[in-house]
This record gives sequence, C-alpha cells and structure tokens, in this order.
Amino acid sequence: MEHVRDVSELPKAHLHLHFTGSMRPGTLLELADKYGVRLPDALTGAEPPKLRATDERGWFRFQRLYDAARSCLREPEDIRRLVREAAEEDIKDGSGWLEIQVDPTSYAPRLGGLIPAMEVILDAVDSAARETGLGMRVLVAANRMRHPLDARTLARLAVRYADRGIVGFGLSNDERRGMARDFDRAFAIAREGGLLAAPHGGELTGPASVRDCLDDLDASRIGHGVRAAEDPRLLKRLADRGITCEVCPASNVALGVYEKPEDVPLRTLFEAGVPMALGADDPLLFGSRLAAQYDIARRHHGFTDAELAELARQSVRGSAAPPDVSRKLLSGIDDWLTSPVA
Repeated sequence: MEHVRDVSELPKAHLHLHFTGSMRPGTLLELADKYGVRLPDALTGAEPPKLRATDERGWFRFQRLYDAARSCLREPEDIRRLVREAAEEDIKDGSGWLEIQVDPTSYAPRLGGLIPAMEVILDAVDSAARETGLGMRVLVAANRMRHPLDARTLARLAVRYADRGIVGFGLSNDERRGMARDFDRAFAIAREGGLLAAPHGGELTGPASVRDCLDDLDASRIGHGVRAAEDPRLLKRLADRGITCEVCPASNVALGVYEKPEDVPLRTLFEAGVPMALGADDPLLFGSRLAAQYDIARRHHGFTDAELAELARQSVRGSAAPPDVSRKLLSGIDDWLTSPVA
C-alpha cells in the first residue's frame, strides 16, 4: 500500500487551535478538582461530548461546555501548564510551528486584568517554546458576540505586543451573530500594526460569510472557510489570492456542519487550488488532535502521501513562521515524502 508513512512524523504547521480547547482532558479534571469546580457530565466522560451547533441551542451548549472548562484556568501556573502541554501534544503530532488563538478578555478577570492576562499568556508561550523547542506564536481573537469597540481595544493590545510574539488578529464565536463589517476598524488597526488578519468564516454559515471576511476585513487567512466549496467563483477567488483556509475536519463533523468525515469538502478545496492548513480547533471537545486531521484526509478522502505532504507545505506557507523555520519544515516535509515506507 502507498499510504503507510506515519502522518505524526510529517512536519507541519498548526494554525487553528483555540486556547482552552487545547487542554488535555486529564488536565481539565485535575484543575476542576483543584478548584472545586463541578463540571458538566459531558466533560467528565471517557468520550468527547456529543455536540451539534447548527442551531443556536446547540451552539449555546457548546459554548457552555467551553466556558465551564475555561473557568478552571485561574492562576498563571494553570496557563503555563496548558500552553506547555499543548506544545507537547503538537510535537507528538509532527508540528514544528503553532499559532495558538486566544481572547485574553476571557481570562482577564482571574488574572488581574487584560494587560496582566496578556502578559501571562505570552510569558507562558515563550517558556513553552524554550522548554519544548516548538516554534510558537499567538493569534489574538476578538469575540463577535461582544461590542466592536471591545475588538478595537484587543486589536490595539495585540499590536502593542507584536514584538512579544503576537502574529495575527482573529474573530471567533458564532458567525451567525455580529456582521463582519462591524469589526472592520479593529482589523484595520491590526493590519496597520503588521498583524495578519484571520477571522472565522464559512463554518456555520455559507459562502457569504467568507466573502464578508475578504471584502470587509481584508482577511489573509480564513478560520474554517469550508463552506466556500459551495461557490465555485469564491473558490477561484481564494485560490487566485492564495488565501489559506484553516480547515478542521473533525470539528466540522462534531458540530454538525457535515454529517460524516467524507462529507467535508477537502477534495473540492484542494483541487480548486485553495491553500489549506488542517487544524484541530478544540481537541478537548472534539476528541482529536492535529495528526488525526491528516489521517481523515487520507482515510476518508484518499489523499496520497504526496498530497498530504502538499497539505503540510500549505500549512507552513500560510503561517507566520520566520523564513528559517519555514525552510526547515519544508525540507523536513520533503524528507518525509522520500523516506522508506514501513
């Protein structure tokens, strides 16, 4: 068989991983016990929770579980542990570069305010990078459920700390709420400060939300973007502009965007020439990490080793990794592809 190389040994970049959602299930249980937090039953079982967020009730349940997990991150040492473990998990999956996404507003109340929270997070990322050897940076994401003025505050903060490891600015949460154009000024601040623009779009709503990210926010990457597959003209636009879509197959199925792994339009995007960076999104809630996304491409979409290598290259090219890191990863991808099969 051709498909026998280990995808966990394929060098790659990870561009779509949310902060709390990166937590190990065992760590969540230990922190909940430490602080006396009673977690919902869905977070305490051996299997990931059953989720479906295609209606508002389902999204509310998903958000409630996420908030319950986040409530267990209360001290700087908890933040340091989460980031270090996220780095360790990524390394096991072949990642050589991680851009972890965080809204520091969510952690500010327990960490002394917005600026102290940002500094704790950046210190944790810096420490984890030194301790593990993984290249790590931060993408600050505004919450589209909050007022656009809050997003502007976050954009200014992100630009202020750009020299401390912040590389991008995003927009997350339910894309059915809050118009992209309402956040245009925040993204302008981020772009003017040298940050890449990577809002979520094309997950829970259709191609129009991807177009809005391009037209209103001048996105250089799209978080998810899979629903662009429904519009051939939009696919061509993404391909022509080289806009990387951060596609998270396991997440798409877990949230009910698609019924089965084989329904996720990986082939459609790939063959249209749209760059992709496969991502795990929220492993805590969806039950799979980075290498598993490549395995989905292989098992359910017939991606050959050469095509998996190209997906890995696309993830590196779409990242904010410095040239020396990119060259090392791209060389490693070539070595993986030419290595003997097992």
